[in-house]
Amino acid sequence: MISLKNIILRRGTRVLLDNASITINPGESVGLVGRNGAGKSTLFALLNGSLHEDGGDFFIPAQWRMAQVAQHMPETDESATQFVLDGDTRLAEVTAQLAAAEKSGDGMAIAQAHADLADAGAHDAVSRAQSLILGLGFKVSELDHPVNSFSGGWRMRLQLARALMCPSDLLLLDEPTNHLDLDALVWLEAWLKRYPGTLITISHDREFLDAITNVTLHIENARLTRYGGNYSKFEELQALQLEQQQAAFERQQDKIAHLQKFIDRFKAKATKAKQAQSRVKQIERMEKIAPVLAAAEFTFEFKEPANLPNPMLAITDAAFGYEDEDGNQTTILQGVNRSVLAGQRIGILGANGQGKSTLVKTIAREMKALAGKVTEGKGLNIGYFAQQELDVLRPGENPLEHMIRLAKEVGDAGNSAREQDLRNYLGTFNFSGDMVKQNVGSMSGGEKARLVLAMIVWQRPNLLLLDEPTNHLDLATREALAMAINDFDGTVMLVSHDRHLLRAVCEDFWMVGRGKVGPFDGDLDDYQRYLLEESKRLREEARLADQGGQTAEAYRALAPAGATVPQAETSVDPREARRLAAAARQQLADKTKPFKKELEQIDKRLPKLGHERSALEEKLAMPGLSGTDIAEAGRQLKTLNDEIELLEERWLELSEQIEALAAEAN
Repeated sequence: MISLKNIILRRGTRVLLDNASITINPGESVGLVGRNGAGKSTLFALLNGSLHEDGGDFFIPAQWRMAQVAQHMPETDESATQFVLDGDTRLAEVTAQLAAAEKSGDGMAIAQAHADLADAGAHDAVSRAQSLILGLGFKVSELDHPVNSFSGGWRMRLQLARALMCPSDLLLLDEPTNHLDLDALVWLEAWLKRYPGTLITISHDREFLDAITNVTLHIENARLTRYGGNYSKFEELQALQLEQQQAAFERQQDKIAHLQKFIDRFKAKATKAKQAQSRVKQIERMEKIAPVLAAAEFTFEFKEPANLPNPMLAITDAAFGYEDEDGNQTTILQGVNRSVLAGQRIGILGANGQGKSTLVKTIAREMKALAGKVTEGKGLNIGYFAQQELDVLRPGENPLEHMIRLAKEVGDAGNSAREQDLRNYLGTFNFSGDMVKQNVGSMSGGEKARLVLAMIVWQRPNLLLLDEPTNHLDLATREALAMAINDFDGTVMLVSHDRHLLRAVCEDFWMVGRGKVGPFDGDLDDYQRYLLEESKRLREEARLADQGGQTAEAYRALAPAGATVPQAETSVDPREARRLAAAARQQLADKTKPFKKELEQIDKRLPKLGHERSALEEKLAMPGLSGTDIAEAGRQLKTLNDEIELLEERWLELSEQIEALAAEAN
């Protein structure tokens, strides 16, 4: 298990965690939530060993294998398959051992390495790697493409696949959905639900968190609080706790006021001085309850459009695609016949690479239709949120300069263009003080996204084209966007992998796929089932293509440059080598069996105790409990906490004993 006791974490002079204590049990799936800057990434740095605690005790089992997504952009000419395959560190280690054994001619070591390769799953390593790549949205034809041939977002997907390929007991994922389309996100959810180890993820996608987590850790005001349940359950419990905290604060303030009134009335009277002093001490001894300080949520609204043409636009017998510098055309969508009416809320669905962004860019006038007609309604005013914010932002300019230029370009759109008014306007999008003079290139993704939204709102559009607008937005800003869209009087066309936003906003869905655009008759649940079936079909195609001589090919792919590929004939009898290796493993298994059996029993017991504890904590938080019920629940909670503490200590002892025996065997 992972244990934090009275942990203090600082970044510079700022305390991000102050005396934080929590336990994460093996096999739990944890969502780490909190506002931007609260300390989520700093806690991740503690977990992965790149940062040490400033105080307190931190424990993570030494034998646990950890996997996480590397944040740097990979630069290599390796194929996509080989790059992901290299993520299996155990396989790479055993392959290197085999190469060394062959070089030295150590027959026993060669045989052991062959046995270890089989245990590490070398026979299906290539197909496993390719399944991960296909699941994350790549095409079968791209499996052997060099990593450097892909754009940045696709290379980050390969980094994610590489992390999933690594055998691990602890998987750390920091915003894993940022570079994913909905089809890849649905596949990732299904994969993570089957992950047997301990999972900790930071995400601003509430449906993703709800689907894969059963514990929520919340960081706020340097405190780390554990909640049993997914994100939606956390919201319910937190709201209840805040309500009770405010009620308790108000009761305490009434009591303090009553005591203070007595003190003020009788402190000057000799006969009452002792009683007055007693009440002063009573107030001093009180453990003060903090008031609930409501955090200011980010909100905004789209201005009423100047007019609403109907239809907004009509697409007739159109072909969409792109044209290169030599004039060669590549058609992605053809035979498109669709109309967009005033007030429609259209969600644009489709598997990765099918042409969703091409459709949006053509409607946004960023690209021209290759054939057919796109007829715009009179007075159509498009507000376009590009998937890449820098498509519409200038890194060397600040937000105020962007707004001044925009006000001039759109002829002020009925708004005041005085600098102070523009500053005030930017303040409503959380650009206050010196931030209005900060270069866009140095801003975070969320800040850039807010600036794009501010620029769109200023233009008073009647058609919103939003291509993945939530990629860098936190949960509060996503909620604000959903509310603003729902209050918008115009038309919305939305491409997004945020299912909560799609459900909250869209009434109609278009399906983009196989070169066509048509209506999708179903809801998002139907679409998710379709995506999972497509993913399954692609993995099956890869598996069938990989059959035949796969084991030898897997060894070749794994072997470092210059290493000899294992052949069927060796100088050592492989059966005897396997027998010796099995005997060694059996001897270690016999020694560790009683420890592992007890450890397994503890692993089963701890989650049950954790659920019982969460239930009791929820019960204690319920209003209207009698004093007897509160006392009984308190006694039960203490008994549970004592048992959990004893089991956790025993778990640590057993883990250390097993680790010591394994070290002796090696």
